[in-house]
Amino acid sequence: MSYLLFFDSGLGGLSVLREAIRQHPEENYIYVADNLNMPYGDRTLDEVRDLTLDIIKRMTEKYDIRAITVACNTATSAAISDLRDIYKSIPVIGIEPAVKPAAEQHPGGHIGVMATKMTLREKKFRDLLARYAHMANITPIPCPGLVDFVEKGILEGPELEEFLSRIFSEYDFEFDCLVLGCTHYPFVKAAIEKASGCSNIIDGALGTVNNLFRQLGIPKNTEMPDYEKFGDIIFYNTKDILTFDYDACRLLYS
Repeated sequence: MSYLLFFDSGLGGLSVLREAIRQHPEENYIYVADNLNMPYGDRTLDEVRDLTLDIIKRMTEKYDIRAITVACNTATSAAISDLRDIYKSIPVIGIEPAVKPAAEQHPGGHIGVMATKMTLREKKFRDLLARYAHMANITPIPCPGLVDFVEKGILEGPELEEFLSRIFSEYDFEFDCLVLGCTHYPFVKAAIEKASGCSNIIDGALGTVNNLFRQLGIPKNTEMPDYEKFGDIIFYNTKDILTFDYDACRLLYS
């Protein structure tokens, strides 16, 4: 049996896996979270690259993997080039903040890109912003600590809203669009909208999944997928967290 592998430092990449299952529930999936070493956003580039390569190597040695999706902006920045050099015979899909569609939809507008500190400081991200700087006013918004709320299951409430309000209080203008540059952030989208006052919020899950299936040669479903024909879904984490499967399922089917 072959699988489509999804990898993230924690639970965030489930927002990407969720979109893949929505489109093709009949496929077999493996989701791996490196809970032991998260958050990646506070680590060095070399650390994240080595952790990513090691975990994916172990998964490809154990399972027949048809494609690898790095469902983490930080790990994509750190390791995607090395992964593509190593796994030349299968698609290796990364994720990046959806700056392009945001700039195209809001030309000349104020676009905020919410992401981890590491994602924002990497050359890959700076190059992305430079490509679309002529189309809109793009502002990086560092969000240290936001990943922790999702990992703890805090997806709403006053503590989260106060945290987000402090982040947006740093900016004296209104955003026309917000780009969620971390796969954890879609799970707190409602709280982000409330704190920022911005209802135009974009994440990269759809584009990433469309790219995955396009490279696999799997056509888009033109009709409603048959949700009675589910494939296998295997969850792994690098830390012995008894509640991981429960938390993963809760987010995956939320």
